[in-house]
Amino acid sequence: MAGQDVHERTDLRRVITRPMLTFFILGDILGAGIYSLTGEVGADTGGAIWAGFLVAFVLAFLTAFAYLELVTKYPQAAGAALYVDRAFGVQFLSFLVTFAVMASGVTSASFAASRVGGRYFEGLFGVSDPPMALIGGVAILLVAAVNLWGVAESIKVNIAITCVEVAGLLFVIGVGAWVLASGDGNPGQAFEFAGSGFGVVTGLLAGAATAFYAFLGFEDAVNMAEETRDPHRTFPPALVTGVVGAAIIYLLVAFTAAMTVPLDVLTESSGPLLEVVKAGAPNLDTEEIFSAVSIIAVSNTMLINMLMASRLLYGMSKRDVLPSALSRLTSRQTPWVAIAVTTGLSLLLLFTVDDLTDLSDTTVLLLVAVFLLVNVSALVLRRDRVDHPHFRAPAPALVAGAVISLIFLLPIGREAGIYLLALLLLLGGAAVWLVTRAVSHTRRT
Repeated sequence: MAGQDVHERTDLRRVITRPMLTFFILGDILGAGIYSLTGEVGADTGGAIWAGFLVAFVLAFLTAFAYLELVTKYPQAAGAALYVDRAFGVQFLSFLVTFAVMASGVTSASFAASRVGGRYFEGLFGVSDPPMALIGGVAILLVAAVNLWGVAESIKVNIAITCVEVAGLLFVIGVGAWVLASGDGNPGQAFEFAGSGFGVVTGLLAGAATAFYAFLGFEDAVNMAEETRDPHRTFPPALVTGVVGAAIIYLLVAFTAAMTVPLDVLTESSGPLLEVVKAGAPNLDTEEIFSAVSIIAVSNTMLINMLMASRLLYGMSKRDVLPSALSRLTSRQTPWVAIAVTTGLSLLLLFTVDDLTDLSDTTVLLLVAVFLLVNVSALVLRRDRVDHPHFRAPAPALVAGAVISLIFLLPIGREAGIYLLALLLLLGGAAVWLVTRAVSHTRRT
């Protein structure tokens, strides 16, 4: 295969700088996961919530090496689907990867939308049992409007929101420091693992599988490659800074939550960090403010996932893997058809899936399968030479990333319904593939 010029022409605007990309990655990682799933991780790991996040970080960090090599080697918008397409040349597999990544973005956005109308909405407006799906649907439509506005504007909104959500997490860490310094709380709970013997290992892996949702986001950034300036220089420092920075914050927040709030309270709340603030700073009138910050943070996850999903459909339509209509642009050079399709799918999931928590688990399952293929693709594409400098990952990191991804695909701590939902989504993708092929064949004849 012949490499392509790093500065190849694109119809999209190259407006994303290194600081903007760093905030994009950090903002995508720091969102719905940590604000919504801390208690669910604790249900699997016990009080050692931080351990689940630490194991999840290892997989994220190893897989980031594969993405760094591939995005700097092939700086195009299609991301993982492009890499698998180049490595194996099987169009159906490339399509399924495209659909899986797109579906993961849509399921992630739908899950985040459901949390906009959950415990944090109740804390902000004092409304008991708010209509989660209806509120989430309005949030999805607002995100679509921002997405249509333009990528530069969307990234600027992301930067502002990222500052807000980082401030919220630093406040939680500050509450933990205050509790620890005052001698209150229960630090020992943070080192209590669920079960004993092999049960500790299975609980830790199950918790890490849940916690991994909180690290998703770094892979979204590669779909913005055609809108990034000097991607071969911009991506490595931005991606490493985003993943490592998020990991440090997560570990501190997880420890704070475990030592501040009884585990049963955390596991039963859709807004676990609000429980931390209420328990650790009961004399401060912060419930409404922190609930608003949390809603903003969760909304940021929606924004970036919908940005990624629409750009992915755009990128693969440009490579004739998806219908050409998905590459149609507005006057502001945003892919409006792709945005409309991903928005519609997100609304459909939000209003049809009974247990909305399943959407986060399905997101993880789909992306871990993709990560396995990406790590293998990076190894396969070592034989491909390009005519520009790019990041080269250590081969052991790629092998380790593939092995750990395979382990994370095992049914440890996941219900059968998660696999069924993922399978149904992929079958839907296969149906789209068949229809697309039939239409293309009809046009040619």
